[in-house]
Amino acid sequence: MNEECCTGSILHRFIGAYDMTYRQTIEYLFNSTPVFENVGATAYKEGFTNTHLLDRHFNHPHSRYKTIHVAGTNGKGSCSHTLAAILQSAGYRVGLYTSPHLVDFRERIRINGNCISEQYVVDFVEQERAFFEPLHPSFFELTTALAFKYFADEQVDIAVIEVGLGGRLDCTNIIHPLFSVITNISLDHTQFLGDTLEKIASEKAGIIKRDTPIIIGEYLPDTKPVFQAKAQEMNAPLSFAEDEKEVLAAHPNADRGITYQTKNFGTVDAELVGDYQRKNTNTVLCAVRELQKMRVIRDTDCVKQGFRHVVEYTGLQGRWQKVRSTPTVICDTGHNVGGWEYLSRQLQDVSCLGVKRIVFGMVDDKDIDGVMRILPHDAVYYFTKASSHRAISEYKVGEKGMTYGLKGRCFPSVSAAYRQALADAVPTDFIFVGGSSYIVSDFLSGLKE
Repeated sequence: MNEECCTGSILHRFIGAYDMTYRQTIEYLFNSTPVFENVGATAYKEGFTNTHLLDRHFNHPHSRYKTIHVAGTNGKGSCSHTLAAILQSAGYRVGLYTSPHLVDFRERIRINGNCISEQYVVDFVEQERAFFEPLHPSFFELTTALAFKYFADEQVDIAVIEVGLGGRLDCTNIIHPLFSVITNISLDHTQFLGDTLEKIASEKAGIIKRDTPIIIGEYLPDTKPVFQAKAQEMNAPLSFAEDEKEVLAAHPNADRGITYQTKNFGTVDAELVGDYQRKNTNTVLCAVRELQKMRVIRDTDCVKQGFRHVVEYTGLQGRWQKVRSTPTVICDTGHNVGGWEYLSRQLQDVSCLGVKRIVFGMVDDKDIDGVMRILPHDAVYYFTKASSHRAISEYKVGEKGMTYGLKGRCFPSVSAAYRQALADAVPTDFIFVGGSSYIVSDFLSGLKE
């Protein structure tokens, strides 16, 4: 995004003399700072120059509360929300910083499940723009500074901070956490992080801090040595959750959740039901063991409460989320091959008396061929595109689908695709909406209109 865009017409259009509305403020943020969700690579900024300048300007707010840092290709959102729910159940005032949002920008920044207030966002931009505008920060750099300051101003006890992209060069990487978590590694964002699993693991291992415990959720033969070498270099105590095997067994329960039999926490009922949640749960329980060692958590009741009420406590959306019963409608934000290896199996295993209907689209930096190759064939497809500049055309998605034997039609918007799927369906059908976080964002936003 050019300098004129950052400092010229947009500012004059949206910024008045301290009279911005929340809508105008968000429009300003999305139009005057490079937003990865909208423009992709041009919004990605390496280095910490702006991050350190913003951090110093706000007097290092992240140093005023404890933090936990969570990275990984998939699962970091679920793990971050679940850890926040557990800590909240333990009586702490908990900040949670995640991305992207699905419906409202304020979802990114929460305390005990409550979104940052509209007024705080407006005040932050109005009061601080004279400082940050000359820096031309990216959207994520500015949002991270906003989150860290908000958590300090609101005096949280602890904040769970999700990495935005990668780890080593991510602007959240200025924090000094109690411990860090890397959920897993698969090929994603290869244009930034590298085109091999080892390179991506090395970027994500960049969050490992000296003398600070690091928990690896899942590893592969290509990634384990990378984590071991970095942990040794930083003298960081290293745990592999996959080897700890906190989850012994899992099965569906009467509440439509999952009941886990665990090694150290007894029976744990969880409301997140995606097949991929078993590994996330194992990772979270290993992180909880670290919290117990630190005496941050002292009993197991809060663990069980957090798992049972994670959606209620944190506002998590888009993880095998059921939005309708007749017909059944599910949405999920899985957006890369690693995520779809689980989603595809789960979709194939869905038992329905009617037709499976899939509303599907992707964005341009994902491996569409890798995902298409594993999509179920026993479904009718509604190929579409999200309202993002990075969205792949519905016609290109449809053409790709045809080459992989997937049958369906093309629709210009998620709402149009979903409306048609719903019109075609009978009560015994099953409708799935996904392929991208932005598809789910448009879908959930449409439901609220």
